[in-house]
Amino acid sequence: MNRVLSALVLSGGIALITGTPCSVLAGAPIPEVGGAPMQSIAPVVSRVTPGVVGISVRGRVREDNPLLQDPLFRRFFNLQQGPIERETQATGSGVIVDAAQGYVLTNSHVTENGNSIEVTTKDNRQFRARLIGRDPETDIAVLQISGSNLTAVPMGDSDRLQVGDFVLAVGNPFGLGQTVTSGIVSALGRTGLGIEGYEDFIQTDASINPGNSGGPLVDLQGRIVGINTAIVAPSGGNVGIGFAVPINIARQVMDQLISGGEIKRGRIGVAIQDLTPDIAQALGTTHTQGAVIARVEPGSAAERAGLRTNDLVIAVNGVPIRNGAELKNHVVVARIGDAVDLTIVRGGSERTVAVRIDQQAAQRQRVRQH
Repeated sequence: MNRVLSALVLSGGIALITGTPCSVLAGAPIPEVGGAPMQSIAPVVSRVTPGVVGISVRGRVREDNPLLQDPLFRRFFNLQQGPIERETQATGSGVIVDAAQGYVLTNSHVTENGNSIEVTTKDNRQFRARLIGRDPETDIAVLQISGSNLTAVPMGDSDRLQVGDFVLAVGNPFGLGQTVTSGIVSALGRTGLGIEGYEDFIQTDASINPGNSGGPLVDLQGRIVGINTAIVAPSGGNVGIGFAVPINIARQVMDQLISGGEIKRGRIGVAIQDLTPDIAQALGTTHTQGAVIARVEPGSAAERAGLRTNDLVIAVNGVPIRNGAELKNHVVVARIGDAVDLTIVRGGSERTVAVRIDQQAAQRQRVRQH
């Protein structure tokens, strides 16, 4: 399944994750075998691939026939204007995240318009999947299958990723069957691509092609750090620029979909802007990254917590942020009512402010369920 936005091609796919997260975090050195650096990633691949699945989606969509928009054409053939219905079929990738419950994590666009969803495991077992919920704004969807002896892939911590970390992309490109490619994390915090409503992508040069969407991006410890979702493809093929949704964002969306089938967007009531060199000079700070609070809404959670205009937010729950988009993403996927700790710089000194998340009043989004 492909989705093209500007120069970006999004392909169908699903990712499933399960198990207890490993205590070693992303960014670890290349694993050693017998005291020497590992010469092959085959041991990692053998642990991960049983939890990666293929996704087949069938559905029907209604479209307007452009010929029927011509009144002369309708009159000549005595036809009534109305939409026509056609059958659609798409394939993608996925990863099992909970073997006991059968939860599968994938992209929302993979399951779009799907009336029938089938999941195929590496050992060629096929399962009819139930769509628990989908969130187009982050391009994450959760499926559920019922089966025994499923294998889940553990989730890592995408906040600990560093540019240069080795990663593997696993999926089903072009319907060829399960394929593994390798590369590095090329960049972090990519935004402004116009793909999704909330963007904070991991960029990688590991080959991602149509059919890989929804498949996992894993580190050399075999833990999911991202869900592959898009590529830059001016010629229709991979050019070494792929994007993945960080697993920490995907996990928070997944938890909301599983618990209620509904995404409730969070807010704290501030207007923000990126920290630029000019703004940093005006604020008298040596920081080069962060989000500046441009306005605090009266009566908002931010005002109740004591935030002020010109406060510079440099971290959320101890995790450094680069810009306003990252602050926004942390807030909108947080659970309503939970408190987040914002590290701010005010008057040259750092302090931590706890802000409780409110719900966005006008954006209460229902998701489809089967």
